[in-house]
Amino acid sequence: MTNDKKKITDSGIEIKALYTTVDSKQSTELPGEFPFTRGIQPDMYRGKLWTMRQYAGFSTSEESNKRYHYLLSQGVNGLSVAFDLPTQIGYDSDHALSEGEVGKVGVAIDSIEDMQTLFAGIKLEDVSTSMTINATGFILLAFYVALAKQQGADLKKITGTIQNDILKEYAARGTYIYPPKPSMRIITDIFEWCAKELPKWNTISISGYHIREAGSTAVQEIAFTLSNGKAYVKAALEKGLDINVFGKRLSFFFNAHNNLFEEVAKFRAARRMWAKMMKQLGATDEKAMMLRFHTQTGGSTLTAQQPLNNISRVTIQTLSAVLGGTQSLHTNGYDEALSLPTEEAARIALRTQQIVAFESGVTDTVDPLAGSYFIENLTNEVEQNAWDLIAKIDAMGGSVNAIEQGFIQDEIARSAYEYQRQIESDEKIIVGVNKFIIDKEASIPAFKIDDSIRQLQVDKLNKLKSRRDDIKVKECLRKITNAAKDGSNLMPHVIEAVENYCTLGEIANVLRKVFGEYK
Repeated sequence: MTNDKKKITDSGIEIKALYTTVDSKQSTELPGEFPFTRGIQPDMYRGKLWTMRQYAGFSTSEESNKRYHYLLSQGVNGLSVAFDLPTQIGYDSDHALSEGEVGKVGVAIDSIEDMQTLFAGIKLEDVSTSMTINATGFILLAFYVALAKQQGADLKKITGTIQNDILKEYAARGTYIYPPKPSMRIITDIFEWCAKELPKWNTISISGYHIREAGSTAVQEIAFTLSNGKAYVKAALEKGLDINVFGKRLSFFFNAHNNLFEEVAKFRAARRMWAKMMKQLGATDEKAMMLRFHTQTGGSTLTAQQPLNNISRVTIQTLSAVLGGTQSLHTNGYDEALSLPTEEAARIALRTQQIVAFESGVTDTVDPLAGSYFIENLTNEVEQNAWDLIAKIDAMGGSVNAIEQGFIQDEIARSAYEYQRQIESDEKIIVGVNKFIIDKEASIPAFKIDDSIRQLQVDKLNKLKSRRDDIKVKECLRKITNAAKDGSNLMPHVIEAVENYCTLGEIANVLRKVFGEYK
């Protein structure tokens, strides 16, 4: 007897029991050809594997530096920095609101001196660094550039990414400082400055990751992310920037969840959609139409129950990202539902990528799932559903308006509620959570951060402030204020300020006075 119960993905796409030639409109273009459904490089991983990054940052810059050296010794070829909450929202470690949060979810960075320690013994010219930072992204980029200059690096060779995606902060995550319009202005300042001074730097990583973590579906993840991308492109065009120049430095950041085939279809559809979108917006250089993306495995899919099961989940998610053609990948530690990842968990996560790369055979040929009746059909379905959502956002006047009206937030909340309802009613099975439960859980060693970290950071700040030239500091902060008011590019002034030992909190605060805070 067959089970004829309908199978529906979290995005509401019905999956048939069988797919044949009738279901599949094949994509006929080759990899490396517009609209890049099959990948942005003709040879994909045969030419070069994806960048294996491990996201790390905790406690002090000294402790994080040790983890970076360990990861580099284990075969990581790109660093990815996590910052603590005070750093993300523009407060120094000695601010009253920083109490209890210093060094907890990432590393505390208050000044150029913390940045020097964070990258001690690491040549910035030799490593690609991704920094997950948004509202204060311009300040962290200034710290990084100032450090590269101190190292004598050629800025034309420096590679990496700042996330710098403020729209998804309003929609899904909440670490914003300034209102949308001045925030967009800061982002276009970064685009403009980097195009001239830091040409290999990815100036934004337009993030679907946090939209998915907040509870969206796969279709919503790409629809909302590409809509945000369109808003950034339009803001840059309004500033008079060249889409064929800044377009090449836009990158994306997606989530990889457990539904292997829907995730592969999502990545393929997103590439095709972005290429069409950029062409419509006026791009003529194909490199400016290519959607390049980093992937992180799904944090929200990790369970605190039977945490070792997460190794299997992360493996499936790794496969989906690789089969979907990612350029860069971070794999989560199995213990992250409990604490920051231990060194062992970080190593297993990296080994998962290495086993997929070197033992599974999936990297031997380009886009190995292309031509599958099911994958081609699902790619088309995901694309069509995402375009339908984008049309609704366009009708509201674009992402900024849709966020201000609460549309995107409400859509995500509805999906998150529905997903949770299905788990609680056992319609959706999560192994070890609502089925296949065990009575006694083995204890997993947790990685905890000591509250004394804050005092260490405060002591460092006090020493820094006692040594620096206060007249220079005031002058630098005044220049930032003037640039914020007269509309000139902020980046050169922020770099000068950090070189003269202005702190992150001081720079963020002078802009709070000019731009106000978003409530």
